[in-house]
Amino acid sequence: MLAENNKVENNKVIPLTFIISESILGNNKMQKMLYQQFAVTMYYVCLRYVKNPSDAEDVLQEGFIKIFRNLDKYKGDGSFEGWVRKIITRTAMTYIRDNKKFTRHTALEHVFEDKESSVLDKLAGKEIAGIVSNLPPGYKKIFILYVIEGYNHREIAEILGCSESTSKSQFYRSRTRIQQLLKQSA
Repeated sequence: MLAENNKVENNKVIPLTFIISESILGNNKMQKMLYQQFAVTMYYVCLRYVKNPSDAEDVLQEGFIKIFRNLDKYKGDGSFEGWVRKIITRTAMTYIRDNKKFTRHTALEHVFEDKESSVLDKLAGKEIAGIVSNLPPGYKKIFILYVIEGYNHREIAEILGCSESTSKSQFYRSRTRIQQLLKQSA
């Protein structure tokens, strides 16, 4: 599974497993290579949660600190990028929780730009973002994690520290609330 994430440098293929193992041992060159391989993608994940690019950079940096501190805990189960994304997402959620100014102002315009949706196709991304941003914070977090990030309810429960049934019920309520808001705006 890791083979698809190999890095090519000076016409030599460096397996991701090697980059990870060397990074665990403190090899700065490999750590830099690992960071460069995932930083851009994870930066855009951060932007889904925090509007300000500077704040997204802070989340990214904090997330990669956690990744490097816990790299030895990655056991090769599942994709490495998925493991990295989970840490970045949790870091963003912690950042939002710790910085209350984000509770009601999470930027969602980026979230809907490239997503397909049947009913929502008629609405502009900013309109959808406006509707989702009016959801209560708990509904909004779970909606984004489930619909946009593609996590399942078990993973959401782990990320947010709640039960799986809470995730499911909050998602159902968010979906119901969005439907109500769409009817009101029609």
